[in-house]
Amino acid sequence: MSDDGFFREVEEELRSDKLKSLWERFGILIIGAAVLIVVGTAGYLAWDRYSASRASASGDRFLEALNLANAGNYDAAMVELEALEEDGFGQYPVLARMRSATVQASSGEPDAAVASFDAIAADRSVPDALRDIARLRAAYILVDHGDYTEVAARAEQLTGPEHPLRHSAREAMGLAAYRDGRLADAQRLFNDILGEEFAPQGVAGRAQLMIELIQASGAVAEG
Repeated sequence: MSDDGFFREVEEELRSDKLKSLWERFGILIIGAAVLIVVGTAGYLAWDRYSASRASASGDRFLEALNLANAGNYDAAMVELEALEEDGFGQYPVLARMRSATVQASSGEPDAAVASFDAIAADRSVPDALRDIARLRAAYILVDHGDYTEVAARAEQLTGPEHPLRHSAREAMGLAAYRDGRLADAQRLFNDILGEEFAPQGVAGRAQLMIELIQASGAVAEG
């Protein structure tokens, strides 16, 4: 055997002994890590399937409640929505609370609807965007069933120049001001809507109509 062959065999043997030594020292840890990876992956996939299944079931129940409400079957809709508030998955309990308040308003219970929306707006566990929508919904109900002060208490904080709901919030306050005879305030709020280039077309159209009504009354000077 040549020297090169001898040294190569010795090197391979030493390498084998080192691997054997490493396996004896860390083999259990390597096996354990492999098992954890397999179990963790399986657990994640199982939870993902479970979550998707629960979300789908809650979505079906929510859709059924919407169909009942749209058909005017408010009592049955409320039963389903209240059940979703208790055991729905993901964001469906919050959505069910929102829809329950809307059903209350549609079924002739404006005070109960406002109280429900106010409760959602005050709940810090609810996402901020939904809390703001709840404030706006309460404000719109109070346009017909409250006064300007009550509407402003909910909507004014949404009228900032960067707030995504500012146009609708200004509209609610403008309508409430108009109903309360505060025509100058109403005109200012509707002009604020028209002063923004990207105001939604529907809101801008209604604001223009209200300004024309105010000006036609002669109670407020044009401008």
